Amino acid sequence: MTSKTDLSTVKSVLFVCMGNICRSPSAEAVFRHKAKALALTIDSAGTLGSHAREKPDHRAQKAGIARGYSFDKIKARKVTEQDFEKFDLILAMDHQNIKDLMKVAPKNLQHKVGLFLDYAENFEDQEVPDPYYGGAKGFQFVLDLVEDASDGLIKKLTSK
Repeated sequence: MTSKTDLSTVKSVLFVCMGNICRSPSAEAVFRHKAKALALTIDSAGTLGSHAREKPDHRAQKAGIARGYSFDKIKARKVTEQDFEKFDLILAMDHQNIKDLMKVAPKNLQHKVGLFLDYAENFEDQEVPDPYYGGAKGFQFVLDLVEDASDGLIKKLTSK
């Protein structure tokens, strides 16, 4: 599900997964690094608040830091209704996240919600799989997907 937001007007991006400790903070760290030349507000959140104020999963941090990404100042938080006002583009890691976001999104702002992997250019996957219950390879695969989607999104944001 691709967002119906006009990408030429995007100034802020929110990445969303379930707990905001693995996938969405990884997406935030990667995208923040890759998009540093763009003047964007970048954040991440979860559809659940069970990990609120926690740092990202140590395995996600280890994998990301090894590739040069910083997780400084990233702490888990739950998506709020205000996020739909504040962010121009809200990108979910999977279809369940989209369903959960649509339950809290004001009707007039649902067009901002989309799947992050719709911007991937080298993977056919539609969803970033949750690596929480798996091993290190899962966190590496999440980074592969997130890096590809980040590059694709940056291309779309910068093409006029």
